[in-house]
Amino acid sequence: MKKDSKLFLRRSDGSDIPLCASKDSDFDALSQSGFPGSFPFTRGVQPTMYRGRLWTMRQYAGFGTAKETNQRFQKLLAAGQTGLSVAFDLPTQMGFDSDHPMAQGEVGRVGVAISSLEDMETLFQGIPLSKVSTSMTINSTAAILLCFYLALAKKQGSSFFDLRGTIQNDVLKEYIARGTYIYTPSHSLRLVTDLIAYCSEHVPKWNPISISGYHIREAGSDAVQEVAFTLANAKEYSKSVLARGLSFDDFAGQLSFFFTSHNDFIEEVAKFRAARRLWARMASETFGAKKQRSKLLRFHVQTAGSTLTAQQPNNNIVRVTLQALAAILGGCQSLHTNSRDEALSLPSEASALLALRTQQILAEESGVVNTVDPLGGSYLLENETTRIERSARILLEEIDRLGGSASAIEQGYFQKAIAERSYQVQQEIEKNERRVVGLNAYQTEEISASSSLKMNPVLETTRRKDLNRFRKERNAPNLHRSLTDLASAAKSSTNLVPFILKAAEARATVGEISDVLREVFGTYQPHQTHV
Repeated sequence: MKKDSKLFLRRSDGSDIPLCASKDSDFDALSQSGFPGSFPFTRGVQPTMYRGRLWTMRQYAGFGTAKETNQRFQKLLAAGQTGLSVAFDLPTQMGFDSDHPMAQGEVGRVGVAISSLEDMETLFQGIPLSKVSTSMTINSTAAILLCFYLALAKKQGSSFFDLRGTIQNDVLKEYIARGTYIYTPSHSLRLVTDLIAYCSEHVPKWNPISISGYHIREAGSDAVQEVAFTLANAKEYSKSVLARGLSFDDFAGQLSFFFTSHNDFIEEVAKFRAARRLWARMASETFGAKKQRSKLLRFHVQTAGSTLTAQQPNNNIVRVTLQALAAILGGCQSLHTNSRDEALSLPSEASALLALRTQQILAEESGVVNTVDPLGGSYLLENETTRIERSARILLEEIDRLGGSASAIEQGYFQKAIAERSYQVQQEIEKNERRVVGLNAYQTEEISASSSLKMNPVLETTRRKDLNRFRKERNAPNLHRSLTDLASAAKSSTNLVPFILKAAEARATVGEISDVLREVFGTYQPHQTHV
């Protein structure tokens, strides 16, 4: 084997420590996992992992107005954050403008309120889009928000070919676990597919989907279900794009994934390894991938919000640190660390900074980045990886028998499985069989957390005034024409993204574009799930 300096750690005495298997005997011991950067990528998607480049520190932020969130972005970037991640409020996620009656009481509460291209301009004021990697957590209205972003890039003079980032755009998991869907699954799947197809041609450095296990796990699934259900959705999306006439290698390299990291340290590290191996084999065996990039499961991790407690909130700092370390040892490409006070409110500025510093300490002081795969070869870890892979395969086969993810959603399969698992865990906590420090173990008198973030009480009034002014300043004939063209396109099978982009440039709002699609597609009413 040719000696590569990046694959060895130099001791202070000048001798080298191999960072991965370097002899035939070592390779035999790890034959199931292979080398880092080699199929099936159990040990990482890059040969040198963090010795070559650290993960992206992408702290999730968004609250109140675009101006307030821009100020938080600027401070996080100044503090060393290496990528932006946008949280949108519920009205924006559901396709309602801030002044819609359905938005009342929710404007800016769980994310930033974005209704117009003007809002998007304010959100990224002073931030050149061609110079930053941006992630946007948005699903049912993903095509609209990305078109706002693209329209802003054009105004800034940036080429679409220079834009880097990810839009979540994973609507199947909304039916499974989260609930911010608008249209029927088939119409939603069309919008997802349109965006993937459009980006493969026009925005090649952008990830047009982040297939999410995070929300599936947050809804109550276990680690095996998180992996299996996420990859089942990835399979469904891939089949939908293939039906458009693209080859798998045309778009698979732009697929990205999103997982959580929970408290069972070894299980979580093994989960990420198993997911990589499963996807590599699915890409090769099911879809005939030829390009290596098509087989790489590249993923973002967020630490587990559902594990945080309002009781003794400082304990959450420890939980988040362990979860973040598991994500790093599992080989994530980007990471968000939750703040200590998120069980109480949106994170305060001080808590958000501490969460970022947690990542920076792990990167700069812990030493784990000096080794390509620190835990590789552990008997326990390798066996746990294989267990999760095999168990997830069984679930994937079961979903295939049901006709795939879309069909399984209609039959309530995912919803029932997650509800049952969630109920089981809650029962264990209530019976004190599962101990949570500060909640049902080691309880103490409550100590107040630091001052939490408070929303401006006149926010909704201000938003209504701003939107009223914005609408009056538009070119009405141009706006009407763009929305009429969008409605016509929605009734055909053409790709809708160019029409949504034209409407965004004509200054149509999120609500106006969503209403056109509601009129054509209708809205979805879910089946009831009983446990």
